[in-house]
Amino acid sequence: MSPRTLNTRKERWPIRGGFRIARGIKNEAETLLVEIAQGAHVGRGEGVPYARYGETHESAIAEIERVSENISAGMNRGELRGAMEPGAARNALDCALLDLEAKQSGTPAHMLLGLSPPKPVKTAFTLSLDRPEIMAEAAAAAVNRGHSLLKLKVAGASDIERVRAVRAQAPEARLIVDANEGWNFEELKTLGPVMAELGVELIEQPLAAKSDEILQDFVSEVPLCADESCHTSADLPLLKGRYQCVNIKLDKAGGLTEALALALAAKELGLSLMVGCMVSTSLAMAPAMLLGGLAAYVDLDGPLLLERDRESGLNYERDMVYPPKVALWG
Repeated sequence: MSPRTLNTRKERWPIRGGFRIARGIKNEAETLLVEIAQGAHVGRGEGVPYARYGETHESAIAEIERVSENISAGMNRGELRGAMEPGAARNALDCALLDLEAKQSGTPAHMLLGLSPPKPVKTAFTLSLDRPEIMAEAAAAAVNRGHSLLKLKVAGASDIERVRAVRAQAPEARLIVDANEGWNFEELKTLGPVMAELGVELIEQPLAAKSDEILQDFVSEVPLCADESCHTSADLPLLKGRYQCVNIKLDKAGGLTEALALALAAKELGLSLMVGCMVSTSLAMAPAMLLGGLAAYVDLDGPLLLERDRESGLNYERDMVYPPKVALWG
């Protein structure tokens, strides 16, 4: 079989109106595109290096270059898991290898992983952190576009006002709040009951990942979802008794291969699942779509936050997202 050719490049995708969370604001998504070509076939994957986890595009590219000879020589996804740490670089390579395998074999990616065919799923739509009145306006606009599940970025101060304002404009919408480690334990104890009264059904990562041991056996009025506290299946033993749900993101897990292992292991522990994403294009969403059937919550709205998406992007209609076409991935 002919050798593989590996290409990696950084891409920039403007964000519509900017995107703010508890840790700061960004105006564009900086993604990493990996293409692995062999013969007539090209497999693609996309990752988003994230400063919160000590990643930069330069460090991610250096990680890929470190294994590039092995990739060219035929390294498979199982070997990749052992050769690289989880993160955006491994995710982009893992998804590109799976896409290449699917194209070479003529077998859809879901079948290669032993999964059911992906189906259309309801996705959350994320409201950027802002003043209560601005978030309320954004909620009203989202509901008018057909979104029924809203995810609110929050940060501690004024969060009750934010959620109340959103609820007033979206009385029928389902709500998730995501603190991105922005609360402390006292705030959680104070805000949790109010969130429950306002119909919030999930609170995502309220405390800093290294401070969440205080959650052990804590009874929250609203179920808690681990995000920054859960990257791979190795993190699961510490989550039991602290969280009721885990947010699986391919960039954190280091690819769909590990993300699937994490999903199955989490369900074995009785944890529910959210499939989430970074702000990125449909190429990053497409592999995550394969986990949609396992999840209680799907949050794959990244392309909806961009000014433009990649060619052959996913089809979004109201609050539904549809499986990828072969021209995109898998």
